Amino acid sequence: MTTSCFYMPSVNVIGQHSVNDVPGYLKAWGFQRALIVTDKGVSGLGMTDMLVKILAQENIATAVYDGTHPNPTTANVEAGLALLRESDCQCVISLGGGSPHDCAKAIALVATNGGTIRDYEGVDRSRQPQLPMVAINTTAGTASEMTRFCIITDEERHIKMAIVDKHVTPRLSVNDPQIMLGMPAMLTAATGMDALTHAIEAYVSTAATPITDACALKAMAMIAHALPTAVASGNDCQAREEMAWAQFLAGMAFNNASLGYVHAMAHQLGGFYDLPHGVCNAVLLPHVQMFNRQVSADRLRDCASALGVAVEALNAAEGADACITAIRQLAQRVGIPRGLRELGVKEQDFSVLADNALKDACGFTNPIQATHEEIVAIYRAAL
Repeated sequence: MTTSCFYMPSVNVIGQHSVNDVPGYLKAWGFQRALIVTDKGVSGLGMTDMLVKILAQENIATAVYDGTHPNPTTANVEAGLALLRESDCQCVISLGGGSPHDCAKAIALVATNGGTIRDYEGVDRSRQPQLPMVAINTTAGTASEMTRFCIITDEERHIKMAIVDKHVTPRLSVNDPQIMLGMPAMLTAATGMDALTHAIEAYVSTAATPITDACALKAMAMIAHALPTAVASGNDCQAREEMAWAQFLAGMAFNNASLGYVHAMAHQLGGFYDLPHGVCNAVLLPHVQMFNRQVSADRLRDCASALGVAVEALNAAEGADACITAIRQLAQRVGIPRGLRELGVKEQDFSVLADNALKDACGFTNPIQATHEEIVAIYRAAL
């Protein structure tokens, strides 16, 4: 029997006003200088100033890098790393969604291992643990605050690099639904569908385990229940908290069972066209599962049940179809674009996108391996 490992941060705090717990952990660990990695949007909402003040009350000095792009780049990593070294910071704090978390992970990894972030593309390429990192989440979707995944856009090659490394797991993750209130509806929808993709891909993954299965199914059920409310009523704290738990559970699932072709293909769209990751996942999700149903119908039937479909009278194939229908209905309900054409994707680029998708580490655990022609066909179907 194959040995399985289970990765997650050593400390995880979830609940309202939990961001106030961060200084206590830093003090206990002896850290006095921290680099905060965030983006202009988060800073513009006053969240960065809030965190700086909270830390200053406990005499923790900070430097702020808020230049992270929506799809963080190698240049972002280099700029943040330069500020970290200039400020002699002992740890890194990410504040935001998946982009600041991934940028911070890359900064922290290169800080201790040297070279450039390109050196660590792939699986477990580093030798040393990253600089200690605290990840404070402001969205409910990517779960990057608690995973060993780091996605960075290589501007020279116009691709997203997947860095899957146990050394980029944060030491502390924080999910405070209070700071998620008022998140724009489209961002809520995109990140929520990203979390659903994590759960479904982990459940049909070749590396799934009983632990990841339990986390994935519970995440699906919570997302189906809470996401429409969170999108429609951004200040509904109960829905925000339910989504915070759901995306964390989905993160536990995919952090250990990995992902599949939805992410492998979405990464290429993001790197090539600079498109939002969650939206790309949401558009591709039903089409990839149509491909997967030839070997994963039983598992997709389980997903349909978790999404609220009555599957008792359905066989595996019918249950898989019901799952795909439920995915499409949820995406439509929360305002996801119907196809890639609406995002500006061009059929002439499919061959290059497929080449790169087949090299992405996320696709290695898809339940069935695809040919180049099959990946192109999925892109075409999603257009």
